[in-house]
Amino acid sequence: MKPFAGKRLLVTGAGSGIGRTCARMLAEQGATLLLVGRRLDALKETLPQASHAILDHNDDEAVAKFATSCKALDGMVLAAGALATGSVEGTSIDTFDLMISVNLRGPWLMCHHLGDHLKPGSSVVLMGSNVGIRAIPDTAAYSVAKAGVHMLAQVLALEWAGRNVRCNAIAPGPVHTPMVDVRLKAAPDPAAALAALSKVNPMKRMGTEEEVAGLVLHLLGDESGWTTGTIIPIDGGATAAF
Repeated sequence: MKPFAGKRLLVTGAGSGIGRTCARMLAEQGATLLLVGRRLDALKETLPQASHAILDHNDDEAVAKFATSCKALDGMVLAAGALATGSVEGTSIDTFDLMISVNLRGPWLMCHHLGDHLKPGSSVVLMGSNVGIRAIPDTAAYSVAKAGVHMLAQVLALEWAGRNVRCNAIAPGPVHTPMVDVRLKAAPDPAAALAALSKVNPMKRMGTEEEVAGLVLHLLGDESGWTTGTIIPIDGGATAAF
């Protein structure tokens, strides 16, 4: 028996990066998947056989409408997000609003509208960041948004505990994803930027999508049934060291 056989799971940000890898690994372990994102072609590339929904997760009206036709769920992976760099003084209000909207408002709306769709025993994993735990330069708006995601996971864990529904957040360090590739290409010296990102933890390397997805699957599975309200760093030891 595959561990996720018979379970129906929703994954946002499933068209690329960690969300895509989570979806593919869950499918391999028997899950029935509903993939959510902004581009149908990307979702179909992830898993042609899955169900697909085009949705802007930070659009309240759109998420509310989506919820009316969404079937009961055994869990969610809310992996959609975006990164913009900059200091508090150097970040425009439009960029700040975008970071809050995409990284925090979106997960909030998904949980707000779909929380009552979660069956007893369900598990939800939110995508935070280790820069939401400890501040580093040049990520002000993103860091503040991800810190909010961490608190959202803790609040939901308390609110949903009586229904036996769990919620946790993971806090990755630099992982080699398409989103990070965009950041590297924008750097004056992409090779130097890659080297710098690889040195920010004691293991001296970036993480892989598969390593992060493995933790997500653990938190979705029955073996983590007493784990809720946690923020788990997965960053090569950076949080411990710094």
